Amino acid sequence: MVLALRYLGSACGRAHAGFSGGLSAACSPALGRLRPLCQGGRGASTRAFDVVIIGGGIVGLASARALILRHPALSIGVLEKEKDLAIHQTGHNSGVIHSGIYYKPESLKAKLCVQGAALIYDYCNQKGISYKQCGKGLMAIDCPYTGIVDYRRVALSFAQDFEEAGGSVLTSFEVKDIEVAEESPSRNEDGMKYPIVIRNTKGEEVQCQYVVTCAGLYSDRISELSGCNPDPRIVPFRGDYLLLKPEKCYLVKGNIYPVPDSRFPFLGVHFTPRMDGSIWLGPNAVLAFKREGYKPFDFSARDIVDIITKSGLIKLASQNFSYGVSEMYKACFLSATVKHLQKFIPEISISDILRGPAGVRAQALDQDGNLVEDFVFDGGVGVIGNRILHVRNAPSPAATSSLAISGMIADEVQQRFKL
Repeated sequence: MVLALRYLGSACGRAHAGFSGGLSAACSPALGRLRPLCQGGRGASTRAFDVVIIGGGIVGLASARALILRHPALSIGVLEKEKDLAIHQTGHNSGVIHSGIYYKPESLKAKLCVQGAALIYDYCNQKGISYKQCGKGLMAIDCPYTGIVDYRRVALSFAQDFEEAGGSVLTSFEVKDIEVAEESPSRNEDGMKYPIVIRNTKGEEVQCQYVVTCAGLYSDRISELSGCNPDPRIVPFRGDYLLLKPEKCYLVKGNIYPVPDSRFPFLGVHFTPRMDGSIWLGPNAVLAFKREGYKPFDFSARDIVDIITKSGLIKLASQNFSYGVSEMYKACFLSATVKHLQKFIPEISISDILRGPAGVRAQALDQDGNLVEDFVFDGGVGVIGNRILHVRNAPSPAATSSLAISGMIADEVQQRFKL
């Protein structure tokens, strides 16, 4: 399948590595526990790969897995800036396997969500990863293929599959530069075999022939580093969850979602049973003042300046002022959120809830202030641009759709790079 969605007007002028032979047994992740880290320093020679994937979240890991299973002869590396894999969007995901009914019928989101839900269910069954089926509702649309799953565990399982197939992962590799290599450790009659060099903040580097970026909250900055057009810009929206007190969890038998507002990509306040038996209520959608701002007072001056000066946020805010004020009000006053929850379960009171965790949504926003609702994949031109594929907007339901998305990415990589 060829990618059906591209961001028009995107142009690119120029645009965790592992040890050869794969990782040692000590570096293989065990499901259900934190993944042991494989730290890499700069060796005597620069490490080189056929394909490098930037981003160790669920989409990046699923894509790495898909590529190496389809092309086992290729050397493939994954670069992740954190010391652990899948700790941001994947780790904070509410864990819902979506059925696709929440999205516009003809959108790529809806199509991939339906495919992805079936694939995730099959994958969990094969790997022994447990999930829970949702219950039925009254006076509602019953979605029997909606459930919950531990997506971080799924992501780590993708990583295990990838490594067992010969792939390599390097954590703590925060990308600083993506450039054309001046020298190459290996050349053939066509010139440089590894023409792209990727350097991190510690001065370590890898070289490669092709790059796939799955950088989530930093997808626009990584695109800019490679010389590509950074638009659409990423604007972080924090989603705060509430927790239903344990003695009241019996009130929720399955996932409960409101009918979504078609004007926005957010799904509204909903009820989500978790794998541990807890019930999450929410989230809201408020502007985060830092790209990884999981707490209300997390702040980054650089991120705020970028949001205000480089994105269409001001236009978005002016066009949807009342909605923004409502979300901020609900974030500050629990009673306002409880009123929304009571529309679905009247028995819930403010004394039944506690403040819970939060996630940050990597929302793409164009210069006209429009929220980009669907997946965006593109590349560019030039030495780097012709060898790079950016996954530029993969919000919810990216976790549900991860296997379906990875198949599309593998198709596009194969066609674009003639593998």
